[in-house]
Amino acid sequence: MLAIFRKEVNQFFSSPIAYIIMGVFLTALGLLLWVFPDTSLLENGYADMGTFFNLTPYVMLFLVPAITMRAIADEVRSGTLEWLLTKPVSRWGVVVGKFLASWLLVALTLLPTLLYYVSLYQLGSPAGNIDSAGVFGSYIGLILLSGVFVSVGLWASSLNDNQVVAFVLGVFFCFLLYAGLSALAGLSILGSVAYYLSSFALDEQYRALGRGVIDSRNVVYLFSLIILFLLLTANRLKASK
Repeated sequence: MLAIFRKEVNQFFSSPIAYIIMGVFLTALGLLLWVFPDTSLLENGYADMGTFFNLTPYVMLFLVPAITMRAIADEVRSGTLEWLLTKPVSRWGVVVGKFLASWLLVALTLLPTLLYYVSLYQLGSPAGNIDSAGVFGSYIGLILLSGVFVSVGLWASSLNDNQVVAFVLGVFFCFLLYAGLSALAGLSILGSVAYYLSSFALDEQYRALGRGVIDSRNVVYLFSLIILFLLLTANRLKASK
């Protein structure tokens, strides 16, 4: 597993792909949060990162599948997956190694955004007039949410040997889990089922963590989704062997 992890990390940073993805992500968020007047933090009149935490998951819907789309699809297309599985490493080790490498890249991409918090902390009147507990709770939510997106993206990458198809599928399934279930829950014809759909929606879990109180139920649910999709990916590798 560690060998796969190191291989993936080295491969990410030995090519311009990782830097391009990280640069596009940070540039897009920077424009949305500091330049465009409709979403600018400076236009709020008070130190609050709510806009950042509301917009970031939607940017990540595209960022994460762009990172994971080649993880398994490229191995299948080039024929290296069969060679890899003949080595003394299990399917689970391959999947977890690739997952941790991709999750690390997403976490490193989010790391520079802490400057937004530092900036608003200093700009507050008085300095420090910001809901720090809510900010760090939301960051934990973002990290866990990105973990779910990475696991979904890996599973989507295992379904097809075409990277573009893997990207599209990854975006679709991540959007379905994040916002689609909540949208379906708004349909009156579903009745009592709507409550359960809303409870399982990722955006509800994410917002709960953003209140600044870390509820173990939210954390367990998100980790359960991560494990579920990693198991689905490992089973897919078994089927394609």
